[in-house]
This record gives sequence, structure tokens and C-alpha cells, in this order.
Amino acid sequence: MITNFRRGTRLATIVALAGSVSLVGLASASSAATAKAKKKNVPVTVNFKIETPKAASLTEAGSSLLYPLWNLWAPAYQNKFKQVSLTTGAGGSGLGISEAAAGTINIGSSDAYLSPTQLQTTPGLMNIPVAISSQVVTYNIPGLHAHLKLNGTIIAAMYEGQITNWNDSQIAALNPGVNLPSLPVVPLYRSDGSGDTFLFTTYLTKQDPNGWGKSVGYGTTVTWPKNPSALGENGNGGMVTACGATKGCIAYVGVSYLSNILGNGLTTAALLNGNGQYLNWSAKGVTAEAAGYKVFRNKGAVSMINAKTKGGYPIINYEYAIVNKTQPSAAMASATRSLLEWAISPSGGQRPSFLSQVNFLRLPNTFILGSYKLITTIKG
Repeated sequence: MITNFRRGTRLATIVALAGSVSLVGLASASSAATAKAKKKNVPVTVNFKIETPKAASLTEAGSSLLYPLWNLWAPAYQNKFKQVSLTTGAGGSGLGISEAAAGTINIGSSDAYLSPTQLQTTPGLMNIPVAISSQVVTYNIPGLHAHLKLNGTIIAAMYEGQITNWNDSQIAALNPGVNLPSLPVVPLYRSDGSGDTFLFTTYLTKQDPNGWGKSVGYGTTVTWPKNPSALGENGNGGMVTACGATKGCIAYVGVSYLSNILGNGLTTAALLNGNGQYLNWSAKGVTAEAAGYKVFRNKGAVSMINAKTKGGYPIINYEYAIVNKTQPSAAMASATRSLLEWAISPSGGQRPSFLSQVNFLRLPNTFILGSYKLITTIKG
């Protein structure tokens, strides 16, 4: 269930994008060619040309998890195409989806894929995968730096107010030998429409289907349990700052803020995955989880959370550009195609020099080709 969106505080930055590019390439490989390559066990290759855009001014806003990556992509694209300008902003995935649907921005950034209802009410709206990200669960217990083992059922009980202290017997049973303090649990949640909330509540729903799944469910906004200890915060930055200032907090935060988490003296939890393993966040774990998804299905709307993958970190996702197939003008359509083609290109936005700075991973080749096919349908 995805409920109404709330407008978050919008961080806007105007970036003049400059330069020109001529990348050698051919048109996207067809789905038939991709299937043939797989049948013969031949690696799928990426080979397409980035469109030289017409002059236009574009706007992007949404996911605070994706926002740091846009701030890396923008100046690099600026060195390629001078004729395009871009205004980027945060505000939460809910904002990105709703404003893209309303046509007030060209690109909405979201950690959440579109729901069937959203696709039905706005049939021209697309979710285009642009990168792989993930989420951590963090906490503030002074003097304790162990990566506590936590699972979705226990975390759900903490948010529901059923587990109120960090030395609760259920937490202790998962963490023998760890000296847990008598410290009240303070759950933090996103008060803005957030893709991070979508990911977090999806994880709780999948691990606690008969509890959280039935009483709360998942979405970019949900009706949080009535817990007097819980605190609402705005954006990933707000979650990190508040958790750093609140002893006993537990919070969910996008991995692009991992350095901020560590800088605030917080610790990340080792989460139970769908294979029965407790894993702290690592690029290796995210890679293992993503490796199980080889087919571009549902026009890119794929949940990779809590998969039964050995060694797979359980909360990972595709980051999405939410775009309407019909843009206000031919020039805007051209610039939008060009920008997104550059973003998914292995020679452009998928380079490790960009993604590693925010702890993201590049799209698999099959998803690059699937995203490229969607991008080419954007018209003015």
C-alpha cells in the first residue's frame, strides 16, 4: 500500500550542464538478441549511443538517498553538454513520484518502484532503474560498537512499542555475550514520503508477514504504530542527525549516508537475510543479493529485498528515475533521454568513480539495456 505523499523540505541546486559527447556505439541490443546470448551462455554486452541533446532546462527532485549521486553526476554531465541545464532537489521519493506524475518536474528520483495504482492512474509514467543502492539499520548505544544481530520481527516489535529496552530478552537471545545496557529504545521514522520507508517497511513485512505485514504493511508513507517513544524525522540527513543526538535510537538510513552514520558515532546492525544469515552491510553482500536478479521484468519494477540468497545483504534496491513518456516539448524530451542515457552508460554515470562514493553498485547489463529501451520511448 502506498499512501498519500507529503512534501518534504526541498534541497535545490541549479547546475548548468555543459560540453558535448561522441560515444562510439550502436543501437540497443534487442530483447531477442539478449535472450539468444543467454541461451548460448554468452555475456550480454552494452553498446548504445548517447543522444546529443537539444537545448533545454530540466528539473529533477525526490529521493534523498539518490540525491548525493545526482550531485556527482550533474557536474560530470556538465562537461559534456553545455546546452542543457538541470535543477536538482531532494524532498523524498514520494515528492519525486507525485511531481513527475503531475508534470511539474521532468525526472522524479525514487527508491520505490511505482505501484499498480500509480501506473493505472498515470499510464504514461515509467520507473527506469539507474543504479543499485541499499539501506542500513543503525542505532546509538554509547560504548557499544558491536554489530548487533537484529531481524525484521524484533525490529517491528521495537517500532510497535512491544520491545522498549535494549536489554530485552529477545535481543539478548540473538546476541549472547554482548553486554546490552538498560536503555530505552527510541525508534526513528521518516515523516516525509520516502522510498527508504518503502524499503524498510517492505523488509519488516516480508520478515514478519503475520504481524507487521497485516497491521502496518509497506509504502512510501504508512500509518506508523502508536508508540509514544517514536520520533519522526525529515530526510536521510535528518535521521542521521537525530539518531546521533538521541541515545537509544534505532533508525533506517540509505547507504549513501554511511559515512555520515559512522561520523556520528553510530553503529550498523547485522540483519537477518532470507537465507537465515545475519549480515552487516558490505558491498560484497549487496553484490551477492543483486546477482540473483538477471532478468529485466515488470518494466524494471523489481523487489530484491529479503531474497533467499546465500551471503546476500537483505535490503537492497534499484534506484529509479520516474519519468513521464510525454515531455512538455521535443527539446525537453531529447535532453531527458540524453541525461538518462548518460546516467546508465558504463562510460558515463555507471562508472565506479561515481557509484563508489555513495556505496552504490552499477546496473547489470541486462538492466542497462532494459532501462535504455524505456528511455528511448520518451517523446515530446
